[in-house]
Amino acid sequence: MTETKSNNGLKVLAGLLGVVLLGVIIYTVSLYQEKKKNEASLMQEKQLVVEDLNSLKSEYDKAILESNATNEELVTARDNIAKYIDSVKSMKADISTLSRYRRQVSVLKQEREQLLKQVDSLTKSNTLIAMQRDSTYTELEKQTMFNDSLVVQNTQLADVVEKGSALNLSKFNVDAVRERNSGKLVSTSRAKRTDQFKICFTVADNVIAEAGDREFFIEVLDPQGNTLGESYSKSNDEGASITYSKGTSFYYENKALDVCDYINKPVGDFQEGNYMVNVYDDRLKLLGTSKFTLK
Repeated sequence: MTETKSNNGLKVLAGLLGVVLLGVIIYTVSLYQEKKKNEASLMQEKQLVVEDLNSLKSEYDKAILESNATNEELVTARDNIAKYIDSVKSMKADISTLSRYRRQVSVLKQEREQLLKQVDSLTKSNTLIAMQRDSTYTELEKQTMFNDSLVVQNTQLADVVEKGSALNLSKFNVDAVRERNSGKLVSTSRAKRTDQFKICFTVADNVIAEAGDREFFIEVLDPQGNTLGESYSKSNDEGASITYSKGTSFYYENKALDVCDYINKPVGDFQEGNYMVNVYDDRLKLLGTSKFTLK
């Protein structure tokens, strides 16, 4: 009977051990499943953090591309996010670390908003400056064109005034004369009787011409084309030059003025043949020409 009781006790003990073992197995399986579930949850959370960081980095890339000029703050922020992405990918996921990165992502988002606002403000400011610059450039072009037009107009006006203020002859006459004993001068066509050439011209009135002392130049060419007289030389600013017989000075007061001068005969008598007399102003502009013949 004692043996029977001992066997029953062993059976009860074995049953209890089996129950305990089953419980341990069930608990172990439960812990394993919970661990796997937590690991999957942590990996999912890690992936979400990486996605948030990648999204932030993409927004910075877009902002940098749209910015007219490189913004160092944007570039630095984007590079920092790239470092965070690498850190999250390589880290061993745990709740405390992920929580820290989650808080960092929140801080980075706030920083992004502030930076983008600054960039937007700078972009608008740069756009306004560019518009003002373009407007200023356009106005400068218009002003330059206007100034060039004024220069052309002033040049044309100066040319008109210069031409308009030039003196001209309204009359021009050359006469061969001989002097009588009484001193009276009479006209002649004979070379041997000629003592002087009397050259007279009338300077026309000109209200825009400058009043004052003037000098015209008389050129007398003999039948051989030589210049009579002492043969002075005169040049102008344009490089033109003449050889003239005599300079005639007078005072001009914007009214018609009669001027006469004389060319004396050279040593001996005047030659027979055709003569030419030219009158030039002080700029060597030819004002008049007269031809005559001595017999």
